[in-house]
Amino acid sequence: GIDEAECHGQTVLVIHDETSDERCYLAVSDVLRAGVPEMLEALRQAGIRHTIMLTGDNAHIAASIARQAGIDKVRAGLLPEDKVDAVKQLATQYGAVAMIGDGVNDAPALSAATVGVAMGLAGTDTALETADVALMSDDLSRLPFLMRLSRRTLGIVRTNITFALAVKALFLIL
Repeated sequence: GIDEAECHGQTVLVIHDETSDERCYLAVSDVLRAGVPEMLEALRQAGIRHTIMLTGDNAHIAASIARQAGIDKVRAGLLPEDKVDAVKQLATQYGAVAMIGDGVNDAPALSAATVGVAMGLAGTDTALETADVALMSDDLSRLPFLMRLSRRTLGIVRTNITFALAVKALFLIL
């Protein structure tokens, strides 16, 4: 029945024909984007320790998608302001928080995150403008590369600053 469909991660639409007083239901489900489990594993290998899904979907649907994707924790039934509160709480608990989103409902949480990543093709203008990083495609497999690139860039910046300070200290001593 309906409960069983929801437990399998499906959204249930009830259709009622008033003339015959017949009812039926239609179960539909979201499809996990291709490559998400592999991308999450690559992020774990790159050093991401916790993955958490923040969604407005009901708990059964969210749990089903999270199970398929390999996401650690789920917070479901969230309004946009609840997502912001969740991001702030996660930042307090874990430190830096990266948020990936694509819709108007994600924009406030993208802004509250340490790093907000908007999905380019599926993303709304609000999400794209609010995020720190905008992926120009919906290819999530690029995220591990993005992380490695940003860490390498940060290392180069730190090396350059250290070198510049050392040169200045040397000139000061001379």
